[in-house]
Amino acid sequence: MFVLEVGPPLVEVRTTKKQSTGRIFVKHRVWAALALLVLCPNVADANELQPVGLELGPGADPYAPAVARMVRSIAEFTSWQGDDRRIRLCILGPTDHADEIVEAPLSGGRRLVPVRYANPAASIADCEAIYIGRMSLEDQRRIAGQAMGRDVLTIAENDPACRSHAMFCLLFQANSLSFRLDTDAVSRSGVRVDPRVLRLQYSGKDRG
Repeated sequence: MFVLEVGPPLVEVRTTKKQSTGRIFVKHRVWAALALLVLCPNVADANELQPVGLELGPGADPYAPAVARMVRSIAEFTSWQGDDRRIRLCILGPTDHADEIVEAPLSGGRRLVPVRYANPAASIADCEAIYIGRMSLEDQRRIAGQAMGRDVLTIAENDPACRSHAMFCLLFQANSLSFRLDTDAVSRSGVRVDPRVLRLQYSGKDRG
């Protein structure tokens, strides 16, 4: 079940091992309307939304496989204006849980191609998506600001409060991986986010 509640102007989606529940937090009714416009373009789609579920993986870093799947799923449910078949994912700066993000096929003949840059000041001119790693809030905001208004998807790894203005902000909790969605950042971007991004399931199906 998804619930609209008073809170920051962000959409927060939680995924846990033991339960599949999601909550959408938005500020005031105008933000609620914006969230529905961005995430649920029509009532039929909204009614078909399913609870989010995403398991953490085994191993030394249980978040790494979950992050890889989350990033791939977000890219899967994102549409770019051009006819890009090669979605270049620029991973900027050092990261804590991005080691398992690898090249992967997407629907429609597209392909997610990660490219890593240790320097957070690297150019984003050729990026269709950006994974913002561990860096200062100032640098995160600079990168998100450069992407604003462009055909670029932004995901922040180290910004739980979503103050960077990235579109998606990952949240790492004891037994769960979740994300917040900055609806304002989505509305100002050149990409379209399909509401089915909320349908991540235990089954491993990313689309359909």
